[in-house]
Amino acid sequence: MSNISNNIEFVKKNIQEASKASNHVDEATLIAVSKTKPVAMLKEAYDAGMRDFGENKVQEIMDKYEQLPSDIRWHMIGHLQTNKVKYIADKIYMIHSVESVKLAEEISKRAEMCNRVIPVLIEINIGNEESKFGLSPDELEAFVRSINKLSGIKVSGLMCVAPYTDNPEENRIYFKQLKQLSVDIMTKNIDNISMDVLSMGMTGDYQIAVEEGSTYVRVGTGIFGERDYSIKI
Repeated sequence: MSNISNNIEFVKKNIQEASKASNHVDEATLIAVSKTKPVAMLKEAYDAGMRDFGENKVQEIMDKYEQLPSDIRWHMIGHLQTNKVKYIADKIYMIHSVESVKLAEEISKRAEMCNRVIPVLIEINIGNEESKFGLSPDELEAFVRSINKLSGIKVSGLMCVAPYTDNPEENRIYFKQLKQLSVDIMTKNIDNISMDVLSMGMTGDYQIAVEEGSTYVRVGTGIFGERDYSIKI
């Protein structure tokens, strides 16, 4: 077995244990964050059973989409510019980083042109960090009410990037907050809004995230190793 398949097995086992420990009925889905990684490494992960891959850049999705099997579910997890939506509307499985009405409208428009409905997650800046994108928690309800009539998207839940920390336990509070936020929105019974998905937890803190109700964890380094930005795709 290669390092990549060993790593996938290790991460999945940790997810399983964290799910059991917190009595979650459904196990969180693992997304292999493959940004900057060459196609050969993604093929290895695919051969080890991975079908969900996360990318930060539109160009990488476009390049890799053509070279990899069609049953891969591509997740856009990075900041998405409105003018780039058209390139991935027919390729993407889910967009995790919606945080403006303008972007939501463009995704909906492009989805309709492809005769599809794209699942999207609302990005929340849960740690209120200036360097990160996302809505503040108190903006969420008004935001979902402003986009829930768009017929080309389905708001499926929330996403956050918790603050970087050497102690993953410190991020438990943020994961709890995101989970509570999703519960609060569900109680409002807003049409076309569901909160089935919580995309939270990365290599350093995914076990804590799963314990707090994450349904998608986004793991890059824990699967592929440290990123090497000199490698060309």
